[in-house]
Amino acid sequence: MIEDKEKSCDIEPGQDWEVDLFRPEDADGVTRLFLEVYGKGYPIETYINPGKLIEENAKNRTVSSVARTVRGDIVGHNALYNSAPYHGIYESGAGLVHKYYRGGKGIFTKMVAHGLEMASQRFGFDGVYAESVCNHVFSQRLTRDLGLSTHAIEVDLMPATAYVKEESAAGRVASLLEFLSLKPRTHRVYLPPVYKDSLSFIYSGLDDKRELAVSDEALSSNSKSEIKTQLFSYAQVARLAVTDTGDDFEPAIRNEEITVRQQGVSVIQVWLKLSSGSVGEAVEILRSRGYFLGGVLPRWFDDDGLLMQKIFIAPSWEGIQIEYERARELLEIVRIDWEESAKNIID
Repeated sequence: MIEDKEKSCDIEPGQDWEVDLFRPEDADGVTRLFLEVYGKGYPIETYINPGKLIEENAKNRTVSSVARTVRGDIVGHNALYNSAPYHGIYESGAGLVHKYYRGGKGIFTKMVAHGLEMASQRFGFDGVYAESVCNHVFSQRLTRDLGLSTHAIEVDLMPATAYVKEESAAGRVASLLEFLSLKPRTHRVYLPPVYKDSLSFIYSGLDDKRELAVSDEALSSNSKSEIKTQLFSYAQVARLAVTDTGDDFEPAIRNEEITVRQQGVSVIQVWLKLSSGSVGEAVEILRSRGYFLGGVLPRWFDDDGLLMQKIFIAPSWEGIQIEYERARELLEIVRIDWEESAKNIID
């Protein structure tokens, strides 16, 4: 690894560069860049294992855009990858730029824009989304300039330790979830009565059409709740994708919560289907356990999803930096619901 670090330091500043799709011969350069910027502790193997990166790109599970110099050096990387339950939408992330090529050169913006172009024109994805961190506003400006719109806020998503090198966070860091529709899909969504006004506001900014109805059905005894859990130990976050809900939802959620809490989780996110007429009752069960609104997740299950979240420490509200009015309004909605739901915890 010493040899790798020495080679990364050989990158010459000031070279001409272009943004292009990843090639297998780029793999060593990409992994060296990640190791130099983040070190061996970077939690996602794909970007620090050249063979894994080649495989993921070959199978289109990851679509990497790279900034490549005329000498073939890799000085930037950003990727599209699937992290939602539905495989037709991809997240834009894993972005970084070599220290010699930062500071207004436009590399990062061009890599993200290149990924959006590839998603639409070459790969035919249904949509793209991004998580813009809220310990600064730079990524929020970028996503807005590229046409993405805020539909959810993930409170306290990442620990401050993830930002030690840049010294940009005193507490846990929130993120905005921002979406861009590439293929329209009009469908009916059911609004939980308690969030009818809040979700109507969020949907007013969607770049696609929806038929809005109010959820008024009861959870069915003919269905069994199905929950798929992802645990992110480095972030102390658990994500629970609820693919079906029955009248056993309350004990199912309670048991899953106990399990992840025993593994040191500080934040739990729950994804519900807004295509379910009984989503309103599921929301009330979650709110009775201290969960609060995060927002709408367009095309999350192909149908839209609803983000609910629970924080087991005092949220770092004061550290959230928001650039634009729409996201500030959503933050106020989320914070008010947190205050109301915090009164309901029945543990």
